[in-house]
Amino acid sequence: MLIARLIAEPDHLSARIDAARADMEQRGVRLAEASMLDFCGQTMQIESPDSDALAMRASLDAHFEVTDGLVCESEPQVPALFISDMDSTMIGQECIDELADFAGLKDRIADITERAMQGELDFEQALRERVGLLEGLSVEAIDQCLAGRIQPMPGSKVMVQTLKKLGCRTVLVTGGFHHFADPVAEWLGFEEVVGNRLEVADRKLTGGLVGGIVDSSVKKGTLLSIMAELAEGATSLATGDGANDIPMLEAATYGIAYHAKPKARAAANGWINRGDLTSVLRLLGIPEKDWVRD
Repeated sequence: MLIARLIAEPDHLSARIDAARADMEQRGVRLAEASMLDFCGQTMQIESPDSDALAMRASLDAHFEVTDGLVCESEPQVPALFISDMDSTMIGQECIDELADFAGLKDRIADITERAMQGELDFEQALRERVGLLEGLSVEAIDQCLAGRIQPMPGSKVMVQTLKKLGCRTVLVTGGFHHFADPVAEWLGFEEVVGNRLEVADRKLTGGLVGGIVDSSVKKGTLLSIMAELAEGATSLATGDGANDIPMLEAATYGIAYHAKPKARAAANGWINRGDLTSVLRLLGIPEKDWVRD
């Protein structure tokens, strides 16, 4: 069985469902039912007795334009674990790029970041190269960058706090740095943080890192190790936007690519291309009356 949920204007969804239905059937996916979910506003649920999720996803991508969506094998539920990337997912910036601006190196470092996010460069090599360029930058620059440039992504706090209230364990796992991730986690309500550590001497960056590198394998491994501690049948949610997030997105029950690079979006079974992070709550079927708003 397959269940897809799509968020868009109701007129857009209803106008295109017949063409999508015909396309799905040509791909071997029968459409049993398509209806709007009243409790989730602007959300259509599509059900199929078949199991080819890739074929269903291809039809949805072909016939519906900018949407938020999720394709899964059963009715979505509140996950037991939520694990998320930080930069350009939970916050609107790439921290290392903003930090590089203080060193007059933003354009050079941002280009390396973008190529790494697209999956064109080895993550660890790209990370060490960028950190090395920051040698001599003061810790005060990190504090200034955090205070003046780093902003939570719209809907991020509502999403994290709502999931936590509903019993979900929340973990921020980032290829970025604890100098940024620890305060961000506190802002948003994450309970745990996994990230890289910048080496500091005499209150200046040395251009090196302390300890192991948090890369794609660590992100996936963190998800799997926590899930192994939970009860059988527990579900997981992961959000991310770049190539470094792909293994984690693929390993999660609900892997949702947030305004993501093409490779990450293709690897995930959920996507946010239209709204903010509260769309994740809608896709999971959590009504607005249960959202936590400060």
